[in-house]
Order: sequence, then C-alpha cells, then structure tokens
Amino acid sequence: MNQQNLADFIWNVADALRGDFKQSEYGRIILPFTVLRRLECVLEPTRAQVRTQYQALKATSVDLDLILPTTAGAKFYNVSDYALDSVGSTSTRANLQDYIAKFSANARQVFEHFAFDGWLEKLEKANLLYLVTQKFAAIDLHPNVISNHEMGLVFEHLIRKFAESANDTAGEFFTPRDVVRLATTLVFAPDHQALNGEGVVRTIYDCAAGTGGFLSSAIEQVSEWNPNARLIPHAQELNPETYAISVADKLIQGFDTKNIKLGNTLSNDQLPGEHFDYCLANPPFGVKWEKVQKQVQDEHSQQGYAGRFGPGLPRVGDGSLLFLMHLLSKRKPVELGGTRIGIVLSGSPLFNGGAGSGESEIRRWILENDWLEAIIALPTDLFYNTGIGTYIWVLSNHKDALRKGKVQLIDATAQHAPMRKSLGSKRKYLSEEQITEIAKLHEAFEEGPTSKVFATTDFGYRRITVERPLRLRFSVTPEKLAAYQNTKGADQAEAFAQVQGAFDNLPAFLKAAGIKKLSKGAQKAALACFGERDPEAQPVLDEKGNPQADADLREFENVPLNESIDAYFAREVLPHVPDAWIDTGKTDAKDGQVGIVGYEINFNRYFYVYQPPRALAEIDADLKAVEAEIAALLGEVTA
Repeated sequence: MNQQNLADFIWNVADALRGDFKQSEYGRIILPFTVLRRLECVLEPTRAQVRTQYQALKATSVDLDLILPTTAGAKFYNVSDYALDSVGSTSTRANLQDYIAKFSANARQVFEHFAFDGWLEKLEKANLLYLVTQKFAAIDLHPNVISNHEMGLVFEHLIRKFAESANDTAGEFFTPRDVVRLATTLVFAPDHQALNGEGVVRTIYDCAAGTGGFLSSAIEQVSEWNPNARLIPHAQELNPETYAISVADKLIQGFDTKNIKLGNTLSNDQLPGEHFDYCLANPPFGVKWEKVQKQVQDEHSQQGYAGRFGPGLPRVGDGSLLFLMHLLSKRKPVELGGTRIGIVLSGSPLFNGGAGSGESEIRRWILENDWLEAIIALPTDLFYNTGIGTYIWVLSNHKDALRKGKVQLIDATAQHAPMRKSLGSKRKYLSEEQITEIAKLHEAFEEGPTSKVFATTDFGYRRITVERPLRLRFSVTPEKLAAYQNTKGADQAEAFAQVQGAFDNLPAFLKAAGIKKLSKGAQKAALACFGERDPEAQPVLDEKGNPQADADLREFENVPLNESIDAYFAREVLPHVPDAWIDTGKTDAKDGQVGIVGYEINFNRYFYVYQPPRALAEIDADLKAVEAEIAALLGEVTA
C-alpha cells in the first residue's frame, strides 16, 4: 500500500463521523489518532518489558525518564495497562485518557497540543469513541511496515485532506518532497566530502517547520550519503497541531525534541543565541506580519544589527524577508565552519521596494556581505496551495573561493514532469533526474542558456534625482489677480493689476509691475498664481541665480553601481534633455555619495530571449484563411 492509499484508508475512518461531526472537524480527530497509533506501534515490541520495569521502580526515587526510554528502545515510553485494542467498550474514554496520561511527558505533550481530550469527549457523546478506537487499532503503522519517510508522506496526505475539507491552505503546513529534495541537495552538496567523514555531527534548523518534513528529508539524505553521520534537528513552528506531528515524528526517529519549539518565530525566537551548520525553510508566501508588527519594529529600532532585523523591515504585507534575516542571524562564524542556508521564497523578495526601501536595504546587506550564492527559479504549479513561480535561495557565509563576490542564477522553470493526478494546485513535480540536472548546473558554476553568473554589484544601482528648470510664462487676468489677493503677496496686487501682456521670464514681469523685489512668500505666490508652464519660457532663477527645479518634471534614473554617474548622465539623459541636472543633495545615507543605493534581482530580465514577431505575410495569410472559414459558415447558415 503506497502512502496516498494508506492515507486514504485512514481517512475512510471519517465515514463513521458523518452526521455527528462537520467535515472540517474530521482532521482534528483523525490526525491525533493516527499519531497515537503510530506511537503505539513503535512501542509495541518492548511494551511488556517497560511495564514490568515500571512496576519494579515506581515506588523508588529513580527518575523513570532516565531508565525507561532505554528499555523501550525509543526516546519516549508508556506505562499504562491499556492499548487501543484493549480500552474496552464501557469505560473507553477514561481508559484512553489513562493510556495517554501514562506516556512520558515528551510524547504526552503531543496530545495536549491536539487538544485531544475535548475530541474524546465529543466522540463519547456521539457514541463513536469505541468504534473509532477499534478502527485505528486495526491499522498497522509499525516502522517495519511504514518507514519514517513514508509516514511523513502519510501525514502530509492527511493534512492536505484535512485542509481541503476545512477549506484551508495545506501548503502552509508542508513543502512538497521534490522541492525539499532539491533544496537539501543544493545546500548539502558542497559539503558532501565533509559529511562523509567519520563521526560527523551537524546541526540543522527550520524556522517555519510545519510537520518537520524539511528536517526529516535532510536527515534522510545525509544518512543516505553517510549512515554514520548525524544531523541534530532544531525547529520552531507556529501551528500547535503541525507542531505536535513534528514532535511525534522526531520522537519516533529517536531525536531529543527539546529543541523543537512552539511559537511565532518572528516575535519570539525560542532558540536565541543558537547557531547552526545548516538552515532550511519554506516560510509562508506573502503572509502579513501586522500581528507581530510591534515586537518586530521594537527589535529593529532598539537592537539594530545586534538583533535579527538590523538592515531594515519589509512592507507589512509580506514577511518573507523577515524569515530570511532570522535565518542569517543563526549563522555560525566562519572560523567555526560557517552556515549554509536554503530558503524557498516567492518572486516578490527579489524586486519589491525601490532604492532606500526596507526590502532593498535587506538585499543590499546580503549582497554587500557576499552571502548569496545562488537563486534557482522553479517551475509553476509545484505547490499544493499556489501555482505561482517560486525560487530557492542558497546562501552561505563561507563560499568557495571561486564563488567569492559572485551570484549564480539558474532558470529551472522548464525542469518538471506532469503529475499523474493533480494534488490541489500541484500539477507538476521534479523527478530525480531533473533534481540531479539542476544540482549539476549549480555545481558546475558556468555560464549557459539556463545558468548565469554575476558579480554581486551587478544587482546594485544608484537612484539619482534628475531635475529640470521651472519655465513659466507670466500674465495677469482677473481670475489670477483674485487668487493672488488671497495670498501673502496681497499688498502687491494693485501693482500687478496694471500689467498688460505676457512675459517669458520673471524679472521682466516684475519690472512691468514696477516691483523691484518680492519677499520669499510673495514670490512663491506670484509663481503659483501668475505663472503658466511653457517649455519656451526662460527658467525661473532662485536668489543665487540658479534655475529652480520643476517638481512636475522631476524624474529618477537608476545608474548601474559599476558605472560613473556623470558618464551615464551624459550618455542617457543630456542628449534628450540638455537643460537637466543631477540633484547632488540627494545622497546615500550609508556611503554619502550622490544617489541612493538600491538592489534588485530582476530574474526574468537575465533569461529573456527575444522572440521576433511573425512575418506580416504569414499573419495576413492566417487572417484570410479565418475569414474564408467564417464566410463558409455564414453561407451554410443563410443557404
């Protein structure tokens, strides 16, 4: 039985719930029962020995958590007299509660996060508790029958079904395993030799762990390469139910779960000061962070670069870059081996925000520190809850010498195979061969049709402010004079009332009015009331004799960071607007030079291939053929 069929088989228990429970509630019953049965199957071979040892030690002062896990052959244990197949039909709920209560604390918390007691009570009231219990008791979920990897896939199928029935978004909880495999391969491959050493122990972290699939797949992959290597998982997850599944999964795999944390990563980092060898994450796409806005802004303003969000803050509508900065805060110093990071993001973090914005400053921080190694564009329709294009960012603070100061972009949008059956929005998947092909492109680090290599500075630019002179033609009309009389220059209205004709410069206009000089406020009013823009008029000069800038003609130019501003301006601007100039007062806050520095990665631009339009004769022939077809059809109707 494959994972999807097993998930469907388990989900069929929901048939017994129809009528008494809403469809959206099925998962809240089925998921914890599945976890309970899985834990039970894991403990079944040593159940009797654990029970015997418990009876012998329960009256002593021995810490059972130090003894019984060893006897159980797991990181958890249970000392109840009951099991799912023996809870009985009369006191089912009380016996089940006794069974769950006598798990070790690390396993018992799983059911607390599922709020399982409440669902047991509801099942009892519906006279369904014993029936559902017996249905799960008949399913064999022992690791010898269903491996940890397969069980992870079963949980993912169950969650997807749960999400569909609840009209929820399953993609918030887990990442498709093909995408995970590609990300882990890209992150681990450069360390392949180190991971194949003797007695290798590395730490790995996921800040938006979901059901823990990223961690599980990473552990499996390293184990494939070197069965003696160990990855120690660390994680934080916001959703209590998926957190419970993640904890259960890691317990079954034999890991200590004290480093799997529940809570919001952005507002409450529960692994502060920790640093890891590897970080992997697929944070939710485009999720607003307004609920934690105060905490994030406080950390940014009060701690600066000593905190996680020193470079800047993205717009509240998308917190993706907050997760990326959080992961970078977990990097180990280079002298301790450094850190490699793989994170799945949507397209917006590549280019959202202009020069000086929070997003641009975050990209600037990453690129100027030379942490970005590669970005891989993935095909659309790879995820369960969205069909948008996505990208894997690979980052490292100990890049190979060849990659220093460089960033590789890989276009893998054509690397996909069709799903035999769509799963939500997931209509495509990455085959093993395609994952290998993408990994080879990354490893080769060469220019090609689908691989481009850039200097980190190639993504930077200076936004200069281009000004043009304010050119006004002056005249006096009754309407203009009436408007002027309501300004600070009202005492000069009588003089302006005598002016006849139009003037293409301010001095001549004032001379005609017999006015030698206006106050600053009066002159501003005169420009606004009597002046009309005219490209043939003379520039309006300020007190120092310099042209005043016309705000309506103000434009911005993005000058590549590697190019001289003056050379760019002379080539791209002056031939078209000879009277323009650069506002040298607009300088960058960090380097003090003219122009505000910005960074963006316009991925599509670098891989765009011009497709010439079809020949006019070909288009004309097609139109004539269509016209003839329409005429023939009309002839049949009117015949």
